[in-house]
Amino acid sequence: MNFPPGLNPDEGSPEWMNKADSAWQLTATTMVCLQSVPGLVILYGSMVKKKWAVNSAFMAFYAFAAVLVCWVLLAHQMSFGAKMSPLLGRPGSALSEKLLLGRSRRGLVPVADFVFYQFAFAAITVILLAGSLLGRMNFYAWMLFVPLWLFFSYTVGASTIWGDGFLERRIIDYAGGYVIHLSSGVAGFTAAYWVGPRHSHDRQNFPPNNIIHMLGGAGFLWLGWTGFNGGSPFAAGLVASLAIFNTHLCTATSLLVWVSLDMVFYRKSSVIGAVQGMITGLVCITPGAGIVEPWAALLMGIMSGSIPWYTMMVLHRRFAFFQSVDDTLAVFHTHAVAGLLGGILSGIFAKPALLKLMYPDTTYHTGLIYSFSGGRHADGFKQMGIQLLGAAFITAWNAGATSLICILISRIVDLRMKEDDLEIGDDAVHGEEAYALWGDGERMPKPLRLHMHPRLPYFCRQRV
Repeated sequence: MNFPPGLNPDEGSPEWMNKADSAWQLTATTMVCLQSVPGLVILYGSMVKKKWAVNSAFMAFYAFAAVLVCWVLLAHQMSFGAKMSPLLGRPGSALSEKLLLGRSRRGLVPVADFVFYQFAFAAITVILLAGSLLGRMNFYAWMLFVPLWLFFSYTVGASTIWGDGFLERRIIDYAGGYVIHLSSGVAGFTAAYWVGPRHSHDRQNFPPNNIIHMLGGAGFLWLGWTGFNGGSPFAAGLVASLAIFNTHLCTATSLLVWVSLDMVFYRKSSVIGAVQGMITGLVCITPGAGIVEPWAALLMGIMSGSIPWYTMMVLHRRFAFFQSVDDTLAVFHTHAVAGLLGGILSGIFAKPALLKLMYPDTTYHTGLIYSFSGGRHADGFKQMGIQLLGAAFITAWNAGATSLICILISRIVDLRMKEDDLEIGDDAVHGEEAYALWGDGERMPKPLRLHMHPRLPYFCRQRV
C-alpha cells in the first residue's frame, strides 16, 4: 500500500510504532508532570500557613527531581524489569539507547514513552505523600526519605499490580487507585505518626496563605488528570476517550456533593472543601476510569464526595487515634479512603466489554453487578475478594516499609525540626521567605546579603 510520506515507516519511525499513540502519550505524560510541577508546588505553597510556603513548595520541587534520577537509575527496572521475586524486579538502569528506543510491551510506543510516563506516576505519588508531613519535617530527613521510599515501598506496589507481579492478572487498578493513591495516603499517615506533630500553634491555626493560588494549583491538578487517566491505555483510542470523560464527570460531581454537604452542615461553602472534594473525585475514579460506564462514574462521584467527607469531618474528630496523628493536608482521607473506595467500586462497576478493550491479552473477571445478569456471580464475588486482597497488601506493605524507613532515617538525622525552627518556619529552614511581609513567626526581615561578608577562597588569601 502507498501511504502519504509522513506515514511511511523510516529509521526514526519504525513499522511497529504508532505516531499518533506516541504523540498522545508524550502529551499525557507532560500533563501528569504538570500536576506535580507546578501544580502541587503551587497547591502546597499556598494551602499552608504563610511561614511554611517555601518549605512546602520546595519539598514537592525537590522530590520531582530526585525521583526522576532514582527512577532511571534503579527504580524503573525494580518495578517493571525482569522478575527477581513475586514482589520486585531486578534492579538496573533504564538509560541504554537500545532499551529506550525499543518497542514497549504496553502499546505501540517506544519504551522511553513508558519509562517517562511511569516516572511521572512515581513522582506524584511521593509528592502526594508529602502533604501529610508539611510544616515540620526536617528537610534533610525528607531528602533521604524520598529515594528510600521510592526504592523499597513504591516499586513493590507498582511491580505487584502493574509489573507482572502476583496481582497484575487478577486485580483491577486502571490508573493507580491502589498503586498511587492508597499507597500515598497510607504511607503519608504512617510517616506523619513517626515524624510527630506540627508546632501546637500551627495545629490550632493553619490558614492557607493564598486561596487564589491554591485554586490555580488545584486547576493544574484537575486538568492534568486528563493525561493521568487518559494516558493509561497507551493508545489514543476508545478507552482513553471514555476515561477522560468519566474522570471529569466524577470529579465535578464529587466537588458539588462535598460543597453541598459543607453548606448543609456548616452553613458555608468552603473553597478548601471544594478542593478536597475535587481531589477525592479524581482519586476515586482513577482505578476504574476507562472500564466503567458514565452512569457508574456519576455514582462514584456522589460517593467520593460524601464518604471521604464523612471520614474527614466526622470520624476524624471522634476517634482519638486520628487526632493523635497530625496529617497536615488530610491525605489519608483524600487519597487512602478515596483510593480504597475507588478500587472497591471499580470491582463492582467494571464492565466486561470495557475490560476486554483495556486488557485484551488478559482474562479478567467481570464487575460484580454484571456478574448477576450473566449467571457469573461467583466470578463477581471472586473479583471483589481480589480487590480487597490487593488493598490489604498495599496497606500493610506501605505501613510496614514506611515505618522501617522512618526508623532508619531517625538513626541518622532528626525526622522533625527543632522547636525553635518550628516557631520561625521558612526563614529558619531555608533562609528565605515567600512574601516580603513580616509577621506570622518570622524573624525581623533583613536586607538580602546586607549583613553577609564576602569570604575569599583559601588560595586567594595573602599570607601575612
